[in-house]
Amino acid sequence: MQSVELKSNLAKRRFYYGWVIVGLSMVSMAFWFGTRTTFSVFFVALIDHFHWGRAEAAGAQSIAMIAYMIMAPVIGTLVDRIGPRKVIVPGILLTGLGFLLCTQIRTLFQFYLFFGILVGIGVTCLSIAPFTVILSHWFERKRGTANGLAAVGIGLGIFILVPLIQYLISTRGWPSAFFIFSLLTFAIPLPLNAIFLKHRPQEMGLLVDGDLPTRSSEVGLRDSQNQKGASSPLFHGDKELGEIIKTAQFWYAILYPSLTTLGVYIIIVHHVRYLVDLGVDKIWAASLFAVIGALSAGFRLFWGWFSDHMGREITFTMGGICFSSGILFLLLFQYFHAMMLLYLFALFFGAGWGVTAPMFMSITADLFKGKHFGLIYGMLEGVIGLGAALGAWVPGYIYDQSQNYFWAFMIALILNLISILLVWLAAPRKSRRSHPFV
Repeated sequence: MQSVELKSNLAKRRFYYGWVIVGLSMVSMAFWFGTRTTFSVFFVALIDHFHWGRAEAAGAQSIAMIAYMIMAPVIGTLVDRIGPRKVIVPGILLTGLGFLLCTQIRTLFQFYLFFGILVGIGVTCLSIAPFTVILSHWFERKRGTANGLAAVGIGLGIFILVPLIQYLISTRGWPSAFFIFSLLTFAIPLPLNAIFLKHRPQEMGLLVDGDLPTRSSEVGLRDSQNQKGASSPLFHGDKELGEIIKTAQFWYAILYPSLTTLGVYIIIVHHVRYLVDLGVDKIWAASLFAVIGALSAGFRLFWGWFSDHMGREITFTMGGICFSSGILFLLLFQYFHAMMLLYLFALFFGAGWGVTAPMFMSITADLFKGKHFGLIYGMLEGVIGLGAALGAWVPGYIYDQSQNYFWAFMIALILNLISILLVWLAAPRKSRRSHPFV
């Protein structure tokens, strides 16, 4: 009896490899979102160098988002069909190559091709789309916490890469910044994913959440109850794709992230240029962006943990209120040049932005984890890509027509409030009640 208890205690102390997968997800998403957000500083440098219009220069980011929209469902599906390494490693190679070619940009077409298409397709393989699918195999009870910790990488990518790239542009020029970004891509996420990435815990003789082998009967019961849960109208994981698409929850779950992301990209792509136009130093503006990224990283972990205990809807609502408040402070800076407004913008926008990725990942898994989850989450990220593409381009168009970002920022605020309503209509809390082991 004592021997059995000793083995059980040793097993409990054994480190769960799922947290290594979370770490890989964090690093990979840091490069994914670092790629997206460093666009805002490359955007300023390339406009100054080539004198392109803001809408046409922002078109490169829009093309990258369209590439993401098309590729995310494909990559989400391939991860489960052929394994994550065969998808993610080639994507990293393509991303690094795209950055390398960006050093040779001479025309707008080349910017669209090298950054918009090559980098846009490649970096999708490092994005939230494949890693949400992978993490869904490793975690259930701690899903929000694991997703939140992985999504910390989004904020870290901004905190580290945005000021680094701005420094390199200021001291060495934008071609050198692209070249160093390429080297970093080859040196960090490529070997880490090639060596340490695993698809499912079963490959290592482990169970979901690091459960002990002595609880296998409980896991079997859980799987059985998961199958029963599929018959619930509130849980759709084991239904056929055609049935899922016909449900209201599917459309609520697809629409709210795309509207939120459209608003996010309105701000993150254009707020540095907005601040520079208002007399803020370029490096200071980029540093403020880095601080926002760091704040969002901390809040991603907090919101993920908080949602496991207080519910997804309450969590998203609180984050959404912070998001809208941050936009209001940014708008007020146009009329009252008080630096305190920018500090409040950074705090509240960072907190609100931090709620997005953990809730996108967790709510979708709550509702749809099952045989079609890779495809469904890829579809969701594809629609998010469309929102991001519009969010990058629309403010540039509005500014070119009006010489002001006011209405662009107001659109972001309004769409965020609509997104909060859609989350409550999707009702992930009811799905979790009918699916008690999640």
